[in-house]
Parts: sequence; structure tokens; C-alpha cells
Amino acid sequence: MHMSSILTNNSAMVALQTLKSINKDLAMTQSEISTGKSVASAKDNSAVWAISKVMESDVAGFKAVSESLSLGESTVAVAANASETITDLLNDMKGRIVAAQEENVDRDSIQQDITALTEQIGSVVAAAQFNGLNLIDGTSTDDVQILSSLNRDNTGAVTAGQIDVARQNLSTTTPVDAQAFGAGASTQPLANDAVQVGAANTGFAAAATDPVSSVTVTGGTSTTVAFGAVSAGNSYQLTLDGLSINTADGSSATGRRDFQFVASAEDGQADVINGLANQLSAFFGAATDGADGYSVAVDIDAGTLTFTTGATADDVDVGAVFQNGGTPGSTASTGGLGALSTLDVTSDSGATAALTAIDGLIEQSISAAAAFGTVQTRIETQSDFVSNLTDSFKSGIGSLVDADMEEVSARLQALQTQQQLGVQSLSIANQAPQSILSLFR
Repeated sequence: MHMSSILTNNSAMVALQTLKSINKDLAMTQSEISTGKSVASAKDNSAVWAISKVMESDVAGFKAVSESLSLGESTVAVAANASETITDLLNDMKGRIVAAQEENVDRDSIQQDITALTEQIGSVVAAAQFNGLNLIDGTSTDDVQILSSLNRDNTGAVTAGQIDVARQNLSTTTPVDAQAFGAGASTQPLANDAVQVGAANTGFAAAATDPVSSVTVTGGTSTTVAFGAVSAGNSYQLTLDGLSINTADGSSATGRRDFQFVASAEDGQADVINGLANQLSAFFGAATDGADGYSVAVDIDAGTLTFTTGATADDVDVGAVFQNGGTPGSTASTGGLGALSTLDVTSDSGATAALTAIDGLIEQSISAAAAFGTVQTRIETQSDFVSNLTDSFKSGIGSLVDADMEEVSARLQALQTQQQLGVQSLSIANQAPQSILSLFR
């Protein structure tokens, strides 16, 4: 049985507690509306709040990663553009060198053009820096590391991911050693149409730069040279005399060319044969008429090189010289583009050597541009990934802590209605003790 009391108003207490609960929920709802977050502080939901803060720190870290990638991309782009420009300049230089293979040309003027192009390449290399970092000047061999990601494992430990950018040496000032033909040991001339040239042929007459005797190759025939064991400093020369060489006026003239290869410690028989064959092929393509049918073939397994003339070609005298004690000289990979300083087309032998060297230098610059292009693609891909990953992180954080405004709006309307009813209920409950007065009238 419920009794009335002027000391304890149970109905008012219930109404008051209900109103307090409604006001608390209303305050939380209004906080969500004003902040836009359902979890604005640790007291709202400590676990979710902690996760969101870790993710927010990662977002800030990825912003720094994105900036690093942008800087790295610009640096590599400068180096790539410079490498491509250098490749174009080297191709221009090759055109001058090819012209120098012909008879009756002004080689001094051509040499001046080559010197000018070399200086221009040097200017490009010096200017190819971004924020002080130059990737092609050869001043360092250390890779450049570009911050590319932040990697968090399941224990929460964070490590930095990096993209390594290999420097490329395209310096024109790197010291290089010019090739020097050996001046010691034995000379091996061709005595017949198939002779071995190499270490097995020692004990011949005193060294000489010209063969003592040679083989005459008539139209439509060939001669084969076989190569023996190869050691560092072995010097090989093939001499072709009687070649029909293009002239500047479009005709041809009979001339001689020497083709030399000095072996390094890393070279073997195949390197010697291919080195000489490449020189011959380059010269035939640049300075002779295809109608003469000059060609060279190699058989690495047999260790031979075969020179052939066309059926209508004039006779060509072929001689071979083998000597020891030579200096192989620097390669493009070890000396950058420093070998440009050794190019000299003012003589027949210099023009021939320049034609061989320029292809290696062009290959060096092409490889550099290709390497930078590969890194550029990787950086661009990583940059896009980091951008998308950052967006995903932000979306994930929003799903955890952002308020559902549609739901909050509906809840606000309901709570405001409940608040009004709660106030009225408390007012009614507070009036209940007044009715007891009627019992004492």
C-alpha cells in the first residue's frame, strides 16, 4: 500500500533522476553536434580513442613521407632529363665522329666540334642538381635513400621504408687512362689465310706496329684469324689496307685502318674477338659503301674472327699484330664520360678509336637515363599509394570517431521532447505534497 509523505516524495525523486539522465544524454548529443565526433576524448571511449590517435599519428607521418617522395621525384627527374640531354649530345657527337671516318675531310674542324660538345655535356652535368644534390656528377658512389613509407608491425613497432636511388657517373672530368698498345714481347703477322694470334705464338721477330707480312683477300673471299689464350696487357691489332673508304664529296678513296684491342685482367678470348669485330662492323657501317660487301663474322666456340669482302670489291691486305705489355685503359663504367677527353679524330687511328669509344659512352648515358626512369616510375607509384593510403586512414578514423549526424539529429529531437516531459513530470511530482493539506481542512 502506498502512503503519502511530506518528508519523502518518491515520485519527485524518480522524475528528477529521469530528468538528470535525459539532460546528460542531451549534453552528450549536443557535444557530438558541436564537435562532429562521437568519440571526442578518451572518456567517451578510451579504446577507440587510443586507436584513432595512433592512426592520426600515422597520417601525420605519411604526410612527411609524401613530401619526401615529392622531393625525391624532383631530384630524380632532373637527373633523368640531364641523362637524356647528354644522350642527345653524344649522338650528335657520334655524327661528327662518323664524318671523321671518311677520307679528305677537315678533321681539325670536326675535332673542335667534338671539344665543344664535350664542354656542353660538362655544363649539363654540373647543372643537374636539385637542392644541391647531383646524381650524375660522379662525386659519390653511395646510393641516395628516399623515405617512402612507415611500416607498423603487429607489436606497434614502426620502421621506415626507403627507395634506393643509384647514382650514375656521367662526369666528363673523371680521370681516365687512354688505351696504350703493348710495346714488348712478340709480333705475330699473318703468314697464311688462317693463323693463330696469341700467347702460343711467341718467339717471332722484334715487336712492330705493322705486320711483317699480310694476307691478300680478293673479291668474294675471306680470311680467318684464330685467337689463343688471353692475359692482361695482351695487345691485338688487325690492319686492313686497301679498303674503299667514303669521302666527303660522295666518292671513295683507298685507305688503311688499324683496329686495336688491349685486354684487361677481366677480358677473355670472347671479349677480344667481339671487341675487334664490333670495331670492324662499326667502321664498315659508318665509312664504307655497302656495295663493297665488307663483313665480319665471329665463332666464339672456335675462337675465330673471319673477314670477308664482296665479289666486286678490290683486294684488301689483312695483317695481324700481337704484343704484350699494353694498357687497356678506362671503360665507360669506371670512368663515366671521362673518355670524351681522350677522343681525337685528327688521325686515322684516333678516328677509328673514337668510333669504337663513342658507342660505349652513349650506352652509358642511355643506361643512366633508363635507370632514373625506372626509379621515377617507382616513386610515382609509391606516391600515389601513399596518397590513397592516407585517404584510407582518414576514412577509417572517421568511421571510428565521427558522429552520425542523421542519427544525432533524430536523437536530439527525441531528447528535447523527453526533457520537456521530464520537467512536466517533476513539476507534477513536486505538487503532490500540496494535496495533503486538504486532509487537514
